[in-house]
Amino acid sequence: MSRAFAFFDLDHTLLPHDTQALFCNYVLKREGWRRVWLLWFLPCVPLAVMRLLSLRTMKRLFLGYLWGMRKETLEAHVADFLEGDFAAALYPEVVAEVERHREEDRILVLNSASPEFYLRGIAEKLGFDQVFGTRLVVSDRMPFLPRIEGPNNKHGEKITAMRERGLIPDEPPVLPNAWSYSDSSADLPLLELAEHAVMIHPGPRLSAISDARGWRTMTPTRPYAGKWGGRATMALQVLGLYRVPPRQN
Repeated sequence: MSRAFAFFDLDHTLLPHDTQALFCNYVLKREGWRRVWLLWFLPCVPLAVMRLLSLRTMKRLFLGYLWGMRKETLEAHVADFLEGDFAAALYPEVVAEVERHREEDRILVLNSASPEFYLRGIAEKLGFDQVFGTRLVVSDRMPFLPRIEGPNNKHGEKITAMRERGLIPDEPPVLPNAWSYSDSSADLPLLELAEHAVMIHPGPRLSAISDARGWRTMTPTRPYAGKWGGRATMALQVLGLYRVPPRQN
């Protein structure tokens, strides 16, 4: 393939939040009764910390706040969310990188562990050519435990998904003139796939790897301070109590 690639993670990369938590916040602020979901979700969190529940299972449990929602209602919420809270939360500096790669004629790839039911709208909104996510089944009315088809699209699964679709070759191990963006060491397979890697607010482990390899780092302004500020913000979002700061012009 003659065109090069630009790969982008989503959460904490294109915006300073976990988009699943941000969308949950959006829904709970409009349908507050859905907070009853916390009665069964919160007791599961310690089990996940002890690794008694997998990330895949926790994702299904987390999405229990959508229980009973009609498909058309979910689609309407997604459309409004993308034009409102999501758009306001985006990092302008990272979106500018997306635009730069579009101008340089790279194939733009959004590759995230987030569910595809809103990823496709994000990809369309930001002009990505390809999108990969966790394939959550959206029913006419959402069940208590939504079904996931295939793996949780995380770690090396992101690379496998692109190869299975024929987007990237098995070789070479590093794609020339390609760029990759992420905040997390969980995305090392995605970062190592590209000739040029860019970190967004990397943690200590990823910072050490970045320094050793000469990777670029970006630190766009976040609406919270540090790791614990991010965790407190996510807690507010899960409770439906977070207020998204207005978009900066």
